[in-house]
Amino acid sequence: MSAEGINAEPLVAAAADAVGLAADLGDPKTVTAAFWDALYARDGDRVRSFFGPDSIYLDVPTGPGAAAQGPENIEKRLRLGLDDLTGYDHGPATVVAEGGIVVTEHTEMWEWPTGERVTLPFVSVQHVRDGVITLWKDYWDLGTLMGGAPTDWMSQLMAGDMSWMSDVTDLI
Repeated sequence: MSAEGINAEPLVAAAADAVGLAADLGDPKTVTAAFWDALYARDGDRVRSFFGPDSIYLDVPTGPGAAAQGPENIEKRLRLGLDDLTGYDHGPATVVAEGGIVVTEHTEMWEWPTGERVTLPFVSVQHVRDGVITLWKDYWDLGTLMGGAPTDWMSQLMAGDMSWMSDVTDLI
């Protein structure tokens, strides 16, 4: 209840739902579950809604010099790797949360238009504060990904939009 006696909770929940956030903004596990739903639906607007201007996404195998910061750059980074896939799905997940940190062990299945497929195991660590993912680190094996990807995929990535790239070495 506010000072005026108005219950604002339904309004907050409706606003959160409108931008794709979990209704319970205080629960990091709920926030990350809603984020994964948005990502696997490839819904860029909803994906961006989970990040603030200082949020960081880091693929650990590629290092902190190739991270993305802020909602738009995080979306650009994700689109670079995922847009050209004809298949993008996920397997079962184990989720552990403590405080504002959520750890998700899961698999992603990627398929390229040329028919190559890979199942990529991940561990994702997300720090959530006030309903915002402030830091997201993905741990996965580059060899597994490159072993299943088309032979020219890395050169295609490097020819793509790299304007998202930030060096976050001093920030994490």
